[in-house]
Formats: sequence, C-alpha cells, structure tokens
Amino acid sequence: VQLQASGGGLVQAGGSLRLSCAATGRTFSSYYMGWFRQTPGKEREFVAAISWSGGRTYYADSVRGRFTISRDNAKNMVYLQMISLKPEDTAAYYCAAAAVLSSGSRDYRNWGQGTQVTVSS
Repeated sequence: VQLQASGGGLVQAGGSLRLSCAATGRTFSSYYMGWFRQTPGKEREFVAAISWSGGRTYYADSVRGRFTISRDNAKNMVYLQMISLKPEDTAAYYCAAAAVLSSGSRDYRNWGQGTQVTVSS
C-alpha cells in the first residue's frame, strides 16, 4: 500500500486541523493504520493508531482527548482530527500502515511523506 498525507498547515494555538491520508492498493482495509510525528533532531513519535475495522483506537497520552483518528475503508482514507492544538504539536505528521495495532514505529512498514503542522502561540 502506498500512502500520501495532506492537510497540514499553520494554525493558531487552540485551533483545529484535519489531516488526511490517502492509500492506494486493494488491501488497505486489512492494515492497521497509524499517525506519527517528528520534529528536527528528535525521534519519530507515536500519535494514534486504528484497527483495520476502525473498532479499536490507541492514542499517545499527549494527544488523548484532543485528537481523533478515523478511517473510511470504502474511500481508502485515514484521518486525524486535531483540536485544541498547542505549539508543542508542531511537527511533520506521517501516516503509516502496519500488520498489528502498535505504537512502535518499527511495526510500520509503509510510510507516507510527511505533512507539516505548525501551531503558533
């Protein structure tokens, strides 16, 4: 599966953004999907993950209650709705596909290019 993330941008603290990840490939619905983020000089950080059916979700403590991951298997899309954004959410955000529901980046074999989110204070 190939992935392409979009929807990033510049937003003020407290604002909202929705990231989208478009997947190509007939097997999309069999993958667990995740969002990660990375800032320069730091390791890639887990944000959220969702099971293949959408019935299970998993969030980093830093975003739980503010971010929501969802998917539409009919459209081969994964979303990350972000509200109450903070300056520390500033990062490049990546979507990725895995065979398990995991917060570990090593479990994800397919990665999209990043989309930049910048939150101003």
